Amino acid sequence: MIDPRLDRRFPDAAALETAAARRLPGFLRDYLEGGIGPETALRRNRAALDAVRLAPRYLVDDSAPHMAVDVAGTEWRAPFGVAPLGLGGLIWPGAEAMIARAAATAEIGHVLSTFATSALEDIAPIAGWGAAFQLYPPADPGMEADLIARARAAGYRVLMVTVDIPGPTRRRRDIRNGLSVPPRLSPRGLGQIMAAPAWALGAARHGVPGFGTLAPYFPGTDMAAAAEFLDRMMQGHIGPDRLARIRAAWPGALIIKGVLGVADAALAMELGADGVVVSNHGGRQLDAAPTAPEVLPAIRDRLGANALVLADGGVRSGLDIARMIALGADAVLIGRPFLQAAAAMGPPGPLHLAQLLQAELQTTMIQLGVARLSELRGTLWRPDV
Repeated sequence: MIDPRLDRRFPDAAALETAAARRLPGFLRDYLEGGIGPETALRRNRAALDAVRLAPRYLVDDSAPHMAVDVAGTEWRAPFGVAPLGLGGLIWPGAEAMIARAAATAEIGHVLSTFATSALEDIAPIAGWGAAFQLYPPADPGMEADLIARARAAGYRVLMVTVDIPGPTRRRRDIRNGLSVPPRLSPRGLGQIMAAPAWALGAARHGVPGFGTLAPYFPGTDMAAAAEFLDRMMQGHIGPDRLARIRAAWPGALIIKGVLGVADAALAMELGADGVVVSNHGGRQLDAAPTAPEVLPAIRDRLGANALVLADGGVRSGLDIARMIALGADAVLIGRPFLQAAAAMGPPGPLHLAQLLQAELQTTMIQLGVARLSELRGTLWRPDV
């Protein structure tokens, strides 16, 4: 149930994003909002969703929308979950626990990033039954094996392997800002922190964030040296042999994230994956990459109706969720808006966002005249039909 007082202040994700922008230091706002290069992929993610039109049917019988979906053996109350978010506790102090707690309350999925500032063991009991761990496979097989074993021991049922970061990237905003972990207190950065007193007070309470899950693997406590170490450790493509090795080591559901082509999607499933996430990493890796809406229909056609296909990239509303499902997704992952909700409101923010998205999706399904998520695929409007 949406709190009417919060609804008046923050009626949608856009309102939360605006409020978050005012409360974040500029260098962290740039990191959260930005993409790679001139950010054309970032803009195309949004444009591709806006271009998807859905055809309503009004001469139908009334039926309450059913929004629950099975994702790798776990039922989500609604067809969206929290995407893996790196450095969440740096962007907003304490955000990772806030978001995990909201996901558990809303009974939706939650995926913790390898590069979270919280340890995977700390977040699993908060996120509860919907918890998944996202793995950036490291170059060191021993480190990889230990991360998988830790995730299993912590109780995660789903391992989500991200394959679209074979090497470091160059993001203009972060380069200009000299982004680092912890933030360097240059005169410019210090000025931005002073202009964001709520963030500064939260940072003072929570202390300097680190890489919670990865801390055991690098020497010393200097975070700049740690970041350099981890950058070296997380390079390289995830070839078929490595993926097969991960499949053999992980007993639970395995989902491959970062797929943008039919061939990769089919190969992932042949190697034993339980599903894929169609994603261009939020426009943060390759500026010429296609968007999820552009490639989803072909991937769904190749994998068939029974395969698990998730998608992300630019989703900001319940209508966007319906659009992705109409194109072939079973459910979507949403990243930036959950961190923006935490920054905008603190602990109530992520749950408020989850409730907004559920309400918007319900409204959309009622308008379209569909009662089940699978029926959304029949609403896709084509000008030649």
